[in-house]
Formats: sequence, structure tokens, C-alpha cells
Amino acid sequence: MYDYSDFDEAFVRSRVAQFSSQISRRLDGSLTEDEFRPLRLMNGLYLQLHAYMLRIAVPYGTLNPGQLRQLAHIAETWDKGYGHFTTRQNIQFNWPKLTDVPAVLAALADVGMHSIQTSGNCVRNVTADHFAGAAADEIADPRPYAELLRQWSTDHPEFQFLPRKFKIAISGATEDRAAIAAHDIGLQVVRNDAGETGFRVLVGGGLGRTPLLGLKAREFLPEADLLPYVEAVLSVYNTLGRRDNKFKARIKITMREIGEDALRDMIETRFAELRPLFGGADRVLLDDIRAAFAPPVLRQAPTAAYEAVRRADPVFRSWADTNLAAHRDPDHAIVTISLKAHGETPGDATADQMRRVADLAERLGYGDIRVSHEQNLVLPHVHKADLPALHAALREAGLATANVGLLSDIIACPGMDYCALATARSIPVAQEIALRLQAIEADVGPLKIKISGCINACGHHHVGHIGILGLEKAGVESYQITLGGSAAGLPAVGEKAGPGFAYDEIGPAVERLVTAYLDLRETPQEEFLQAFRRLGAAPFQQALYGREGTRDAA
Repeated sequence: MYDYSDFDEAFVRSRVAQFSSQISRRLDGSLTEDEFRPLRLMNGLYLQLHAYMLRIAVPYGTLNPGQLRQLAHIAETWDKGYGHFTTRQNIQFNWPKLTDVPAVLAALADVGMHSIQTSGNCVRNVTADHFAGAAADEIADPRPYAELLRQWSTDHPEFQFLPRKFKIAISGATEDRAAIAAHDIGLQVVRNDAGETGFRVLVGGGLGRTPLLGLKAREFLPEADLLPYVEAVLSVYNTLGRRDNKFKARIKITMREIGEDALRDMIETRFAELRPLFGGADRVLLDDIRAAFAPPVLRQAPTAAYEAVRRADPVFRSWADTNLAAHRDPDHAIVTISLKAHGETPGDATADQMRRVADLAERLGYGDIRVSHEQNLVLPHVHKADLPALHAALREAGLATANVGLLSDIIACPGMDYCALATARSIPVAQEIALRLQAIEADVGPLKIKISGCINACGHHHVGHIGILGLEKAGVESYQITLGGSAAGLPAVGEKAGPGFAYDEIGPAVERLVTAYLDLRETPQEEFLQAFRRLGAAPFQQALYGREGTRDAA
């Protein structure tokens, strides 16, 4: 992985000193909260319902064991002993005291981490496929490109005060595991007929109040043109994006207002102006960055012990069937460590669990750890011979839940338990659904449920097979269900099923949906999304409401 240069180190330490001074001025009253707010947001510090929240950047979701141990130390020393992994592959601490934030930032800097640009109207953390550098279907490791974009965008003088936040995601494989269509810019590594590496570029995707999938701006963008093209997109958006209404400020709204063709033409015009200004330094830098992501030297060993345990132990076999993915080396596997134990908070990990994962990564995983946008942790390189020992250690730590990709592997935002913007609870809904349907989830098979506690859609509910949006209506929580969304394969925004459900009704409603699917599917191999696309919404609305969408609103 990329290690900080002397420049990076000096830059981060300077920001720590600067923000520490700003915190001191807030504490002594020299700065009002209104004056302090934009300063703290530039450094990832939010004021939530009950306390400050500090969001830490995990660029493209990659961590080393030392960094994860430091996060565990921060959780125990300055928070309540846990951290929350997010859909932007970051980690949040929900309870730091303002007086302790300078110490936290200094501790992060000690291991090459920071909280810069995890908030504000700027380019946020560039996310990537959490199987990067390991997946069997990978064309090229996307992390060097993500690192190039991170270095270019950090403290960029033109793009620090955009009309609104800006999100970039990149996938390097044939299967999109980074939800690129739901981002302001989505990049997928492809090869053209000549075998050259480049990118399929999507622009203008996003969720929230107006969910839209990205416009295909380029079918093939040469690798050498990545930085000037991304700069062209941001330059056009920075000029045209609305600043009079934050709800209409995202690039997706700009695209709707001027039209897709007009936006594409303006990007191409600006790209033609910018491209000659890039003299090749960006490509030299990319080559240097790429060297930092050289794959590990994989050990050779027999896999017979893994096969034997898989045959003999049904608990291990169940975990292997759900939590392992194909590695580019057939003697290795990619291991997803579920942070979704039934009844627990999705995405939370205790300090002890973080240390356990760090130790296992160091001992069995070539020192490589990933955070997925689905709020799990990943060991991308584990030899199959080591999987039984890994599974046993994960069971001891409470991290061996065999549910990756199943209905209890729920994406959920913090909701009204923490977030000042939320209008409904997310965490208890996720917990109830996981426990309510635990007995049948193995039979149900792959099913992505995603929950947001407000219209901002941090839980990605629009692209869930079953999406749940919590809203406040007439002083009570109401939960709206969407069906048929998808972030991968053939991406789609879910369809609203009908009127909302009260808090105590949403769990039973989801149970009715799932049991209806079991009755409706043609074969046990037909997944929920496939059945929905074959049948349409009507039979699922029947299961929810008795008649198609006619039930009175809760």
C-alpha cells in the first residue's frame, strides 16, 4: 500500500496544528460555533445529536495492521471502545470530546492517517473495489488510480468550495463492487480492442432526494487522460453547479437542468482545453504510485487440509460458502469478515475486534486489510490452508457470522440514534429484521437490504433489492419500502412499493416480502432480484398491502 512521503507527513502535521489551534480558539470563546462550523467540517468533525463525531479517512478502504491497531487505541482512549465503518469505506468515532480531538488527530498522523476532506463541499474519500489487487475477475488494481486522484484532489485550490460534496468511485474488475453508477463520477477499468487499459466513465450519479444513475460520458477514456478528464468534469460542475439551494447543488441536478448532451459537450470542451496543460508529470507519478501497490509474494502450500475441514465441518462450510470469494490465485481466497452479527449494529467493531483482525491480517493475511462500502472488513489474501485457523480465531472474536450477501448483511446508516439530520431510526430496524428472519436467511439466499434514516440516503436504500427509507410524518416515524434496486450488474433505482409503515410494522412487512418471494420463485436458484424483475412489483405489493399499494399510509 501507499506510504506517506515526507511531503505528506509535513502536510498532515501542519493541518493537525492548524485545526488544533482553531479548536483552542473555539474552547476559549474566540470563535463562535457558527464561525467554527466550516473549519471543523473541513477536518471531518461533525456535531451530532449527543456529541461530536469524527470521521477518519480510509483512502479506497485500505488499511495495514498498525493503522487498525491505532484505530482500536483511539476507540479505547478517547471514545467508547468501538468504531463505526461507513459506506464510504471510512471509520467514524461517535463520542470524542472536543478537547481530545487534537490528540486523536496527532495519533492518526503517527500512522499515516487523517480526517481531511471527510466532510465539506469538496472531493470526498475516493472509494474502490474492496477486493482490489486480489479478485479473480480483475482487469487492473484500481487503487493506484484512486491514490492518484486522492493526491490531486487533497487541498486542491480550485475544488475546496464546490457547490456540494463530490464523490468518486472506481472499480478495476468486470463485476462492479464499488457502486460506481451511484457516484458523481464512476470509473470502471476496461480494455479496448487493442488491449489498452482505460476507463468507462459515468458522470452525474447519486442518491438522496433525487436518485439518478450516472450518465455514460465516455465508453473508453485512455489511462493517460484520467486526471485531465476528471478535472474537466469538476471544472464544469464548479462553474455551473447551483449555490443558491443545497438540495439542488449536486452535479446530477446540473445534468437534469442543462441536459445530458449539453453536459457531455461541455465536459469534452473543457477537457480539450485542459489536456495540453498536462505534460506527463501525472503519468510519472502514477508509475511511482503503482510500484507501492505491488502484489504480495504468495506462498505455496497444499490445500488438502482446507478441503478436508470443509467436508467435515458444516459450520466452517457454511461460512466458506458465504464469506469467501475467488482469488486470482486458486490456492488463496478473499475473506469478508462480517460486521453484521445478528442483532448487532451494522458496521460497528469493538477495539478488541479491531486488534484481533489486525493480528490475523499480520499472521495469515499478508498484512492487508480492507473496509468495504457494505460496512464489513476484508482480508484480501489468505491461503486456503490457513482458512480453518482463521475461522476458529474469528469465532472466538465474534466475527465469524456466515451471512455475507444474505439478508442480515444489511447496510444501515446511524439514523436517529446518532445523526442530527436523521428523521427515523435505522439501527433498530436492521437489528429486528436480522433477528426476525435469521432462521430462513440461508434458504432465501442473496438479498441486499439497505436502510436510511433520512432522505440523504447514506444507507444507499435506493439501490437495495429491498430499500427502506425512514421519514418523520406527523410526528411519528414512517418507513417507505422500495423494491428492485441494484448497485451492481444492471444497476437500477428501486421502485416505491406504496404507502409507508409505522416503526412497529416495518419488520413484519419485510418478513411478508421475503416469505412471498420464497413462494414466488421458480427455483431455489432464482434470487430475489431476479424474481422481482421477472414478475414485477404487483405480487410483492399484494404481499405487503393485501391489494396493490392501496393500504392507507401509516
